Amino acid sequence: MRATMLALLLCLGATAAQAQEADAQAPSELTPVLKSENLVFNGITRSKDGRLFSPFQRQQKDKGIELGEWVDGKPQPYPDAAWNGWKTGEDAAKAFVGLNAIRIGPEGDLWVVDKGAAELGGAPLPGGPKLVQIDLSANKVRRVFPLEKATTDKSFIDDFRFNGRKVYLTDAGQPGLIVLDLDDGSLRRVLDGHPSTVAQRPLTGENKVLRDAKGKPIAIHADQLEVSPDGKWFTYQACTGPLYRIETKWLDDAGASEAERAKHVELFAATVSTGGTAIDAAGNVYASDTDNLRILKFAPDGSMSTLVQDPRLVWVDAMWIDEEGGLWIPAAQMNRSKAMNGGTSEIAFPTTIFRMSIGAKPVRN
Repeated sequence: MRATMLALLLCLGATAAQAQEADAQAPSELTPVLKSENLVFNGITRSKDGRLFSPFQRQQKDKGIELGEWVDGKPQPYPDAAWNGWKTGEDAAKAFVGLNAIRIGPEGDLWVVDKGAAELGGAPLPGGPKLVQIDLSANKVRRVFPLEKATTDKSFIDDFRFNGRKVYLTDAGQPGLIVLDLDDGSLRRVLDGHPSTVAQRPLTGENKVLRDAKGKPIAIHADQLEVSPDGKWFTYQACTGPLYRIETKWLDDAGASEAERAKHVELFAATVSTGGTAIDAAGNVYASDTDNLRILKFAPDGSMSTLVQDPRLVWVDAMWIDEEGGLWIPAAQMNRSKAMNGGTSEIAFPTTIFRMSIGAKPVRN
């Protein structure tokens, strides 16, 4: 592809130097970097020293890992077997019950969010919903932030992002957002039930309405979220889009009324059914299109372009941008899993994580 682009530019009259410069700025091809013959993952994060981690989705009750580090191409339970060994009836506060999102935090620790329920749509268990901070140098849990005071029996804590000493989390079950203060552990729910946090249409993947094991259409409310590089804007959406935004000052202001806060929600971009997002240091948001198997790029002004489209990109979930300008792309196939495919798995193994050079830098917040 790169050679073809170079030749085309030369044919159009560009100098060799101009053609090489343009070619260097063009996105590279998808490169498979990690595969599994039997595990389903829905994310990827990479530490500055190159360690790789993923959250895993158990396909059998009480079996399998929830958080793994990729070592020599194979996932190992992280930080240890005990945190990954939870079984029905055990204390949900001291182990991973149902991880959904992970990421390296601003200080370099690994952070993971546990919805606290063992299955999609299940009620969180007592002590189950939590944000866990893991010290990568010691490979031990540093601190657990309980989230139970901000959840209900319908909650599904989905994903999170940092902004200074605040953490913003999405609740995909009880539609709304949660603001966590890292200094005192306090929690506030905001934009509860606001239209921007509620799924307005059925969730789809590969142009098929997704259904749970009972055949009921699946609704995933507030899900994907990003914070702008300057920390000023918070963008978020239900899993089916569209993408909204609000200035972070309205999330951080505990004294603002919900009516006042709602006035400042803006429509940002016309996203579609989405598995996962990422944002770069220039403020571009990357969002997967689960129907058309592509990744869309939204500029800071909301304008859209297609970064890549490929039949292998089945339900791309939470992506990650590394220090070298690479976009890590987990083709999670979640739409083919039992939880989203009427109780029958049609996942085509191996599951794969790709990497693609996009010439972007990660955000610092």
